[in-house]
Amino acid sequence: CLPVVVCLQFVVCRQVAVRSQAVGLPAGAKGGGIKRMDPIARVSEAIAPALEAMGFDLVRVRLSGVQLPVLQVMAERPDGRMSVDDCAEVSRAISAILDVEDPIAGAYTLEVSSPGLDRPLVRPADYERFKGFDARLDLVQPLDGRKRLTGRLLGCAAELVRLHTDAGEVAVPFVAVASAKLLLTDALIAAALKRQS
Repeated sequence: CLPVVVCLQFVVCRQVAVRSQAVGLPAGAKGGGIKRMDPIARVSEAIAPALEAMGFDLVRVRLSGVQLPVLQVMAERPDGRMSVDDCAEVSRAISAILDVEDPIAGAYTLEVSSPGLDRPLVRPADYERFKGFDARLDLVQPLDGRKRLTGRLLGCAAELVRLHTDAGEVAVPFVAVASAKLLLTDALIAAALKRQS
């Protein structure tokens, strides 16, 4: 049985009305101007340096909900591990940063988690790291009449995500991918089990 890490939730006393937003922070992204960005970019910019210093990679930040929004932070160690204790450590650290930076007005729930096996693919490097596994891509605009593509990842080079679908090989510009995630398959589970041994 594989451990699924769904970590801690903490309620922070602030209220914000949003629909749903998400951002993955490119590897090595740094910089200032936190107050001029949208809330998700401000959160990412504020917490990424601390996570990096703690030995974690920021995978994705997502804000969803209206009544009590949920700020979801996905992180992992460079080798892909993330324990419940890691989630607690990350949660404590970023809670303190968010209290100081105050990037989101209003109350929200902070949820820190690992990306899981059927993880989102948010950076070009993710497509390379997981090539050979099945994935689903949702596109910004239809490609040959299809807005959703499913197939085996062939990687990402020159900002083109390559995927082998039932219709053959397709290349999609990275910027044309609205969201993407790995699909839970026997091959993905076997690879995860092998990594744990």
